[in-house]
Amino acid sequence: MGNRDRVPEVFKALEPHISKILNDEELSVMPVNILCRTLTPEEALGNPARDDFPLQKGKEKLMQAEIGSKKGQAFTDRPGNFDATLEEILKLTPDNNFNRAAIIAALNAVLRGGNIVERTIHCKDDGPGLCSSELVEEISSSYGKPKITMVGLQPAMAEALSANFTLRIVDLDQQNNGKRFNDTVVETGAYQVSELEEWSDLFLVTGSTIVNGTIDQFLHLETPVIFFGTTIAGPAKLLGLKHFCPRGT
Repeated sequence: MGNRDRVPEVFKALEPHISKILNDEELSVMPVNILCRTLTPEEALGNPARDDFPLQKGKEKLMQAEIGSKKGQAFTDRPGNFDATLEEILKLTPDNNFNRAAIIAALNAVLRGGNIVERTIHCKDDGPGLCSSELVEEISSSYGKPKITMVGLQPAMAEALSANFTLRIVDLDQQNNGKRFNDTVVETGAYQVSELEEWSDLFLVTGSTIVNGTIDQFLHLETPVIFFGTTIAGPAKLLGLKHFCPRGT
């Protein structure tokens, strides 16, 4: 597992991209202010059919960075409000979950403003259910019938995937231990990625691993990895990572 208080290697890979943003002449003279604030579950999700998303249970919060009319988001278990310039936020040391969430939310917002990335805002209402159906179609089309390991429980996806594939779910939240989605039972606590890789044909990994500091272990696997969710929209684009989030806005 990753260390929450170290700087993940992925942020070193992002450094040249962040430097390019900060050296952009137009951005450097813009009076850009970013307000990172946490959203209520209703603001973030609307009213979906399910009521078991981590946001609804209070386990995670969605931090939102706003640059003018453009917004970017990031999931975190260490939320807070932060009003600062783009430079101040992007120069934070990414050694804890709050700083990493602020950096990623801001990065998503500025990339959205530059039309470099889309879907930086979490889907609402029936979006998660539709997204899950599309995920089943995408995996079937691209990979056939793989054995899938989901890292980070997303309940709508888990329900859809477990009905169509051989699925394994690992999650950090102990309260999810033993939850059942069709024939799949959620495993919590420590895990070994090497052991998971031996079993898996495909990894489906929550993009919030870039905030909680555990993403590095999934970046150089031989087994295909798909990162999902709005949190990793910007970094995935910059680093060429496979990303799935069709219903974000």
